[in-house]
Amino acid sequence: MAENTVTRADLSEAVYQEVGLSRNESAILVESVLTEIADTLTRGETVKISSFGSFSVRQKGQRIGRNPKTGQEVPILPRKVLVFRASNVLKSMINSGTGDNSVDGAPLPTDSSDSVHQSQTAPEQPVTTFGTGSPFNQPGN
Repeated sequence: MAENTVTRADLSEAVYQEVGLSRNESAILVESVLTEIADTLTRGETVKISSFGSFSVRQKGQRIGRNPKTGQEVPILPRKVLVFRASNVLKSMINSGTGDNSVDGAPLPTDSSDSVHQSQTAPEQPVTTFGTGSPFNQPGN
């Protein structure tokens, strides 16, 4: 890993080491998961990964900004932005400094009660959840 950044290759290697698939199959699996997440977000749906967090797309309206150098007002066009909201489990892991799939020495729960705030996503948006039934959320992975 370069400069503490996890790459696709690093994720593929981790799948290879933990799951036992071939390196090629591991790379295909990682690419498939990332493509599914990207496609879901492109459709405007929310992706919720249990004990990790939620990704959603939010529409931002047009507003007036200022050029900090000249002070001139400049219109900022409407756009969509990607929002990530970490689950409480992930926040606890980060704050406790553990990276061993436990929170304060206790194993991670198999389900998560965290949710996306209603202000961030429209209630009619479908949600894709990779949760307790997912092969990515099994003990030992």
